[in-house]
Amino acid sequence: MNVEKTSLAGVLLIEPRVFGDHRGFFSETWHAERYAEHGVPTRFAQDCASLSKKGTLRGIHLQRPSPQGKLVWVSRGEVWDVAVDLRSGSPTFGQWTAHTLSATNHRQLWIPEGCGHGFVVTSEEALFTYKCTAKYAPECERAIRWNDPGLNISWPIDDPILSDRDATAPSLEEFQAE
Repeated sequence: MNVEKTSLAGVLLIEPRVFGDHRGFFSETWHAERYAEHGVPTRFAQDCASLSKKGTLRGIHLQRPSPQGKLVWVSRGEVWDVAVDLRSGSPTFGQWTAHTLSATNHRQLWIPEGCGHGFVVTSEEALFTYKCTAKYAPECERAIRWNDPGLNISWPIDDPILSDRDATAPSLEEFQAE
């Protein structure tokens, strides 16, 4: 597997080895020892999946005070995936990194605890799969507005399909004031 550091400390772009032939392919999506060598935790609390249609934007989400680290990938389709550094005192606080994840490129993104996460579906639909280091805790759920000028994320879409929660999420400044 190939692991690349991103511009945000601890956020990793992972390319698992893929073995293909005329039947299809095989890929190992998780191997505790190999991932631990790169700083990815070996204990996860739950696995999740979401299916979304083209233009759906989910995020930017995180949990506080019960943070989740997430190992994310796409099992079907393609997304433009974003991690935002929201860790207090981090030298890259408020900065973001984005990568195309797809069923074709098999890439994964490791997003450490304290970072926000969001994605937009760029294919007709996408099956988005992820492992979380902590269980979902609705009372700890937080969101930041996807198009906050304070973050200045260059989303590849102007008018996404949003949940009510994402459409009315607070700005980064309001988030910091909480």
